[in-house]
Amino acid sequence: MPKSRLNNVNVFSICIFPVCAFFVCLVLASSVCAQTKPRARELGVPFDGVPGPLNAITDVRGLEVGHTTLISGDAATSAGAAPVRTGVTAILPRGKDSNDPVFAGWFTENGNGEMTGTTWVEESGFLEGPVMITNTHSVGIVRDAVIAWRLKHHGVDKDGYAWSLPIVAETWDGYLNDINGFHVKAEDAFHALDSAHSGPVAEGNVGGGTGMICNEFKGGIGTASRKLEAKYGGYTVGVLVQCNYGQRDQLRIAGVPVGREIAGPKVWDDDVGSIIVVVATDAPLIPTQLKRVAKRVPLGLGRDGSYSGDGSGDIFIAFSTANAGADSSTGIRPLSMLPNDQINPIFLATVQATEEAVVNALIAADTMTGLKGHTVIALPHDRLRELLKKYNRLAQ
Repeated sequence: MPKSRLNNVNVFSICIFPVCAFFVCLVLASSVCAQTKPRARELGVPFDGVPGPLNAITDVRGLEVGHTTLISGDAATSAGAAPVRTGVTAILPRGKDSNDPVFAGWFTENGNGEMTGTTWVEESGFLEGPVMITNTHSVGIVRDAVIAWRLKHHGVDKDGYAWSLPIVAETWDGYLNDINGFHVKAEDAFHALDSAHSGPVAEGNVGGGTGMICNEFKGGIGTASRKLEAKYGGYTVGVLVQCNYGQRDQLRIAGVPVGREIAGPKVWDDDVGSIIVVVATDAPLIPTQLKRVAKRVPLGLGRDGSYSGDGSGDIFIAFSTANAGADSSTGIRPLSMLPNDQINPIFLATVQATEEAVVNALIAADTMTGLKGHTVIALPHDRLRELLKKYNRLAQ
């Protein structure tokens, strides 16, 4: 099985041929093919709040997301190449053609993980360049690749210099993926960046989320958004998660103890793993406010049953696409800012979208077999609907 570095457009072009589409959807479980599956709301999971048109982080105008999904190797036998089940996800706040930083803030609920570049975010209040998410042992190569990609696309400054401290986050996929084989290459990070686009976002077993596990079900990438009422400014809040945390019996969906109700093979003996959450908004927020937004992410995760165990890396970054040009090195910069006493709707939207993004990741993910024959099952849709009905929580 060849290594795949297909982006969403490439997979779409393949999917127009029925036989190839079937093969690609089974093997890659990615991109447009994955989007033929229902999302959580379509299965009748009730959520609070009004989503944006796509119910995705790309509802924040100008933002782009790209994935590189790497799946290869035979998991059924010990012969041949070790199973590769990994990838890279790129989130570009203003799109790949912009080099304009955004105001940002970050927060860690539990620090057994990594997100590079956050010291400068804390100090400067700016996020410069993309946010990248991959596996734990590929952070370094992805970080270096981002610097090279930015040099290629945006060049040096007027004095001939370039300076970059990229944001690269990780979760550990070593249960399903040959993580010590170092299969993510610089070209994979380039591909995720170059293929990034607006519009629908592929979820589940894609990009950095390819080999991830959530509450001992197959996890991965998930996204959701909220559109605020006009009286609150009509702003959009979008969330993207790479979820790889939690034990089965912790999982709650819409208040239903789903994890306790669905039996399945044991993966973890404790709450280990991690989750990376990216929050984007077009509301005019400054860095101190965005840090406060990032601090609301755990409240959304708590709705899904997370308690942020000692072995988990729960790290979050929030940014605003408002205030373009704020990083200019000359002159006094005119800024806009939402008053603190009007920020509660942003907080609530963050909590709601985070809760839904995790469930969307679980719904989109497919059962996967990987390293050493390990198999992680997907959350069964029919059983979920039965449980929602049993607890009087089925929305349709």
